[in-house]
Amino acid sequence: MMNTKTRLAIQRWWYLMPVIFITYSLAYLDRANYGFAAAAGIEHDLGITQSMSSLIGALFFLGYFFFQIPGAIYASKRSVRKLIFWCLILWGICAAATGMVSNIPTLVALRFILGVVEAAVMPAMLIYISNWFTKSERSRANTYLILGNPVTVLWMSIASGYLIDAYGWRNMFIIEGLPAILWAIFWVIVVRDKPSDVNWLSRQEKAELQAEMMREQDTIEPIKNYSAVARSPIVIKLSLIHGLWNIGVYGLMMWMPSIIKSASNFDLVSTGWLTAVPYLAAIVLMVVMSWLSDKLQNRKLFVWPLHAIAAVSFITSYILGADHFWMSYLLLIIAAACMYAPYGPFFAYVPELIPKNVLGISIGIINCSGALGSFLGAWFVGYLNGLTGTPSTSYTLMAIALIGAVLLMISVKAKKSTNN
Repeated sequence: MMNTKTRLAIQRWWYLMPVIFITYSLAYLDRANYGFAAAAGIEHDLGITQSMSSLIGALFFLGYFFFQIPGAIYASKRSVRKLIFWCLILWGICAAATGMVSNIPTLVALRFILGVVEAAVMPAMLIYISNWFTKSERSRANTYLILGNPVTVLWMSIASGYLIDAYGWRNMFIIEGLPAILWAIFWVIVVRDKPSDVNWLSRQEKAELQAEMMREQDTIEPIKNYSAVARSPIVIKLSLIHGLWNIGVYGLMMWMPSIIKSASNFDLVSTGWLTAVPYLAAIVLMVVMSWLSDKLQNRKLFVWPLHAIAAVSFITSYILGADHFWMSYLLLIIAAACMYAPYGPFFAYVPELIPKNVLGISIGIINCSGALGSFLGAWFVGYLNGLTGTPSTSYTLMAIALIGAVLLMISVKAKKSTNN
């Protein structure tokens, strides 16, 4: 017979994870589809140079960078529910409006604003999960959140190819922007911030869950205030790891359609199918690694070795050169899967190293660094690909960044303590 703890865990998973997953999926849909518009000729239609296109594609992450910390503090101190409601509406409007642009300045402004209004989503969702899921569940919960990235890019790669082929890049943006606005209504109706706010848990179940959450914090040395967070070695290391790592993730994610299309003779629909495969591999590996991470309770083992494999894949692809398309494509599949798989274990590790009183701002700082890495990756990879005509140089950049993340992750202490 199922015990109370197991029943409670299952209940939380079924109530919360589908909503969390869909919300984050919509965020990724509206940030990543620019790569397909770039492959479909948005530069030609608006008179955008290759270097300007790479900057416009990356501008999202600049807006994302500046508003991570305010969003994280608001989510931690006030309400994830209200914050995400307004973010959904605003990013849906920005995404749909991208399909109506007629000049470069408007496109630049919309990409930047889209980054601003999406900035709070990742830290807010991680805080939301930390309020609802215990240590033994958190890696899997974080993984199912972040699965919204590869799952969305997988089907978006196929759908966007067909939408552009049938209706053009403008209508693709409009069609893919509207679901976020509609989802905002559902979100605000069903979501509540904390276990104490819902009526589908009994008073005893709420108390037991809260007690378990509090026990997890007992062995973590507290950080006194926000200024101490910025000086904390563990926060600095985790921030640098996330930043370097995201150079690889978003350098590849933003420009994979263009890389595949330029290296082959395939049409845009076929390019969409080929772009989807690395994300399918990422989904499988993410689920397996998060399950093992929770089972073995060894987070580092499922972070840095995967980064190392991704770095080797990029280096090998660089050595092979542009004349071996299918081998290079296989290496891209391996690199993408190994860069995505550590997200669940990594973000499960964060609340095990950082006390609850400063978790919000710590996640904000870590994601801020990740956003800066995303901006640099999306910008420089696009720029280098346009400058050299091949992705070989950008592969080297992504490999070096990942090696830096590997070395830093190895140096992180596994014990639950934070030095100020």
